[in-house]
Amino acid sequence: MPDLASPSPLPSPEQHLTIAVVDPSRARAAVLEEGLRTVEGARVVVIPDTVDLLDRLSALSPDVVVIHLESPSRDLLEQMFGVSRLVERPVAMFVDRSDVPMMQAAVDAGISAYVVDGLKAERIKPIIDIAILRFNAFARLQRELTEARSELADRKLIDRAKGILMTARGLSEDEAYRQMRRKAMNEKRKIVDIARAIVTAADLLG
Repeated sequence: MPDLASPSPLPSPEQHLTIAVVDPSRARAAVLEEGLRTVEGARVVVIPDTVDLLDRLSALSPDVVVIHLESPSRDLLEQMFGVSRLVERPVAMFVDRSDVPMMQAAVDAGISAYVVDGLKAERIKPIIDIAILRFNAFARLQRELTEARSELADRKLIDRAKGILMTARGLSEDEAYRQMRRKAMNEKRKIVDIARAIVTAADLLG
């Protein structure tokens, strides 16, 4: 399984999952484990405290993280939100109490499911399923946004390279583009790579 910090294919609720349960209370962890028994083929690993939590999660590399905090302090919640930002996995968090600012902080941190006073065995699997689906949907939007930004940056680079050729060689816009495309085909490279080389050379020459 890939390292937690690396982009990777995302799990679906139907896949066999490794689920990390973070809960200092063995009794509450047992409730979570009971609810997770209905997840076919799931491997459940209980982490009984939050000491070096990120390192332990990195070593385990779970598909899903389930955290339960009884009456958590704001500092502990912030720590858990930090974990959520770094693990790049669906995180379902159960808390016994919360407030609107903490709920907003949970959303900002990318918590896939934030459940207040709702720790019941029969609710665990549906919440995990929803957390995975929400995580996947958010990750897909993020990928699409990243791709759109990359395409826009590429277009700007190509436009700049066309402008350089037009000025240097007295070409029309279409002629400049055709020259870049021809060179890209001859060298079996992407046209954006040709554009980047033109822009870099122009910058070096001042």
